[in-house]
Amino acid sequence: MGAEAWRDRHVLVTGATGLLGGWLVEALLARGAHVVGLVRDRVPRSRLVAERVMDRIDVAWGDVTDYLCVERVLAEYEIECVFHLAAQTIVGIANRSPLSTFDTNVRGTWIVLEAGRRQPTVKRVVVASSDKAYGDQVTLPYDEATPLQGRHPYDVSKSAADLIAQSYWVSFGLRVAITRCGNLFGGGDLNWNRIVPGTIRSVLGDARPIIRSDGRLIRDYIYVEDAVDAYLAVAESLAEGDAVAGQGINISYEQPQSVAEIVDRILKLMGRLDLQPRILNETSNEIQDQYLDARRARKLLGWAPRVALDEGLVRTIEWYRRLLAAG
Repeated sequence: MGAEAWRDRHVLVTGATGLLGGWLVEALLARGAHVVGLVRDRVPRSRLVAERVMDRIDVAWGDVTDYLCVERVLAEYEIECVFHLAAQTIVGIANRSPLSTFDTNVRGTWIVLEAGRRQPTVKRVVVASSDKAYGDQVTLPYDEATPLQGRHPYDVSKSAADLIAQSYWVSFGLRVAITRCGNLFGGGDLNWNRIVPGTIRSVLGDARPIIRSDGRLIRDYIYVEDAVDAYLAVAESLAEGDAVAGQGINISYEQPQSVAEIVDRILKLMGRLDLQPRILNETSNEIQDQYLDARRARKLLGWAPRVALDEGLVRTIEWYRRLLAAG
């Protein structure tokens, strides 16, 4: 399948104002899809709004935790494919406010799936999970057979949503697949507490970047446009057969980096190695090391990154340079 597979398809994207949502919506529009965005909050500096992508889609104002709203949108727009991206994505917020995190990430997922199950037009659903769903593991990298065993609030919310999504295929035959990515980065991420945008903003402001952990946490980092390619490939596979139905799919460069290493890469690319980071060592409820085996994505989807790590960082730096120069 290719671009023609999306022409005139009615596609719902939840979480459309987020980092991944904005880029995915744009990719779907480029392929001729009829895109509907379920949007809870207007975020003026998001790519969806600031770059006027929102003007090219149908916007349904509502919340994924509102069943009647989700059902109405699926029915009235005759949605065929759903990308469920809406989530509370920040670990620190989950630690401070677990109820809102569980509500959005867990209840929001079962509501989207149940509404999709009851609408005859809905043929496939892609649910965004996370590498956090695996929790702490002795054996790394995680592959898709690794048990889902989150322990902290954010991780548990992703484990639960992931398992619920799998159950809708096993029990009801809803054609759903689950994507598990590491730390996404790219232009449009307005969560400055995340290490990539936070570091870039500090450097552009001629300040030392801040590392809230001890800098030794190991993570996967993946550029958003490569993640979009993977999401589209998963949805296309669901349309073709059962290879990924009910399955989790890891998406990764398979180049794990410590937090200190990713900050150092950014400093080198920006020519500011003089701005050595301040290490606060104050985080809690964080998994020490996590990174993914992406062989299934490569084998079943034929997915491979087009942009990769350093080029993705260069594109991201330039996006924030333009954003912050505009004030």
